[in-house]
Amino acid sequence: MNLILLGAPGAGKGTQAEVIERECGLPQISTGNILKAAVKNATPIGLQAKSFMDSGALVPDEVVIGILKDRIAEDDCKGGFILDGFPRTVPQADALDAMGVIIDKVISIEVPDEKITKRLSGRRACPDCGATYHVEYNPPKTEGICDKCGGKLVIRDDDKPETVIERLKTYKEKTAPLIDYYKAKGKLVTVIGQEEVSDTSKLVLEAVK
Repeated sequence: MNLILLGAPGAGKGTQAEVIERECGLPQISTGNILKAAVKNATPIGLQAKSFMDSGALVPDEVVIGILKDRIAEDDCKGGFILDGFPRTVPQADALDAMGVIIDKVISIEVPDEKITKRLSGRRACPDCGATYHVEYNPPKTEGICDKCGGKLVIRDDDKPETVIERLKTYKEKTAPLIDYYKAKGKLVTVIGQEEVSDTSKLVLEAVK
């Protein structure tokens, strides 16, 4: 089964993708993580993407699609996959169709803006291994230290309040139209984000099945 997770930045797409990956055995493809790796490694695409990401703007389609094509072609995606962070625009969805990628279900996680802002301002990331935490919802065992690799946790530039406002604005302008796009195709399932992450996970797994 090929899935897409939709939702505003901070809606919990990455967390729920991990749940689906664990429960259903589908690999999670996060364009954000792929791009961050390229930025960290200072590849040509990474340097190109960095200026867009730092300002909260979207990385150009051709950059993202090139990376995605390579990833979907890998062996672990043959039985299906979860796309987290792609497509972000209707033209990207059209490009996905043009690639011949069949999407079975699109799960849209709905969370109010004020909760999004609270979630993102409490988020912490490990620049060494890419793991993410939240000071309230998913704290590390030791404050400020990554459980996985012992790296020092930081607030990412795109989680700072002024950038969060810009990211939400970009989402509404560019990505929200995908809800109607996939609803028209009969593939959209809406999940209302709950206070408890585990409650949202139950709803997401029901939507997948």
